Amino acid sequence: MSDTSNLTIERIDVFQVDLPYSGGTYQLSGGRTYTSFDATIVRITTNTGLEGWGESTPFGSTWVAAHARGARAGIEEIAPKLIGLDPRRVDRINEAMDQALSGHLHAKAAIDVACWDVFGKSVGLPVCELLGGRTDVDLPLISSIYVGSPEDMRKRVAEHRASGYIGHSIKLSGDDPTTDAARIAESLADRQAGEYFIVDANGGLTVEFAMRMLRLLPRGLDFVLEAPCLTWRECVSLRRRTDIPIIFDELAMDEISVTQLIADDAGEGIGMKISKTGGLTRCRRQRDLCLAAGLTMSVQETTGSDIAFAAIVHMAQTVPERSLRCILECRDMIAVTTATGDFKVNEGKVKAPKAPGLGITPDLKVLGEPVATYT
Repeated sequence: MSDTSNLTIERIDVFQVDLPYSGGTYQLSGGRTYTSFDATIVRITTNTGLEGWGESTPFGSTWVAAHARGARAGIEEIAPKLIGLDPRRVDRINEAMDQALSGHLHAKAAIDVACWDVFGKSVGLPVCELLGGRTDVDLPLISSIYVGSPEDMRKRVAEHRASGYIGHSIKLSGDDPTTDAARIAESLADRQAGEYFIVDANGGLTVEFAMRMLRLLPRGLDFVLEAPCLTWRECVSLRRRTDIPIIFDELAMDEISVTQLIADDAGEGIGMKISKTGGLTRCRRQRDLCLAAGLTMSVQETTGSDIAFAAIVHMAQTVPERSLRCILECRDMIAVTTATGDFKVNEGKVKAPKAPGLGITPDLKVLGEPVATYT
C-alpha cells in the first residue's frame, strides 16, 4: 500500500447523469410526478492518486428544498475550499463545507460520501467498518409503490413480494380519504408474516384528512405512517390523536431536527436519507441519536443510482438489527447503471461488500466527461 500519511484532496470532478425512472411516471401526493432524476456524481482525486466517489440525486425540486442544479451550484461554492485538505478527516471536511456554504445539505452529500470512499481505500477497509463496524446481518430491501389505483398498487406489491421484497413503501395521493384508505387496504390485503409496510404521504395530508382516512380502514392493519403532514405542528397533532406509529422523513433533515423529534416525543422513527441529510458523516450522528432514544430507522435515499445505493448499504450495515426496518433499493427505480460492485440481492436482502471504500467501480462511459473540475 502506498504512503498515505499526507493524503490531500488534489482535484474534484463533477459529473451530471440523467436517470430515467424505470416505471415510466412516478406519482406522489399533491399531483407531483417524475419521469427522470438528475444525478450529481462527484469524484475526489488525492495527491496519491486515490479516488473517491459520491452521489447526490434530489427527488426533483418539489420534495424538499433541494434540486440538482442547486447541488452543482453549491459544490461550486464548496469545492475550491477543500483543495489541500485531508479527505479522511470527515468532520473537519464538513466544518469546511459549512464555513463555505450554509445549509444546502444535498450539495455537501456527494463530497462527504466521496471522502468516506477515499478513507476506506486508504486503510484497506469497507466504509461500514469505519462507520462503526458491520453487523453482518442481511439487510432487507423495501419497494417503492407509487400512487395508482388500489388494485394496481396491490398488484405491484405482489410483484415485488415475488421478487423477495419483505418491505413496501406505499404512497398516498391526498386526493380523497376513501380512495387513499382503499390504497392502503388493498396494498396490505395479501400481507405475509414478517413484512413491513410504510404508508407514505410525503407531507400531503392535513390532520383532518388523515383522521378521516384512518377511520375508514379495517381494524388491525399493521403499518407505520410516514411523513403524513407538511408541518411539524400537524404531525405532532396527528400523533396525539392516533395509535398508528408515526415516522418522520421530510421534516427529519439534520441532527437538530432529530433532536427536536426526540424532545417532542413526536414519532417512533425516521426515514434516514443520505443526500437529504448531507452525507454519511451526518447520517452517523442521526443514527446514534436514534439509537440512544430507542427510535427505529430505515436507511434510504431520495433516489439515485448504484453509487447512492452503495452508500445506503454501508450505512445500514452499521445499524443494529432490532433498530433497522429496511433499506431502499434505489437501483430498482432507475434505468441506468452507473457503477458495478458486489451488491447482489438474495431473497430480497443484501450485504455490504468486503472491498475497501464503497466497493464500487464507476462506469466512465455512462458518466461521460465532467461538467466541472476544481483544482
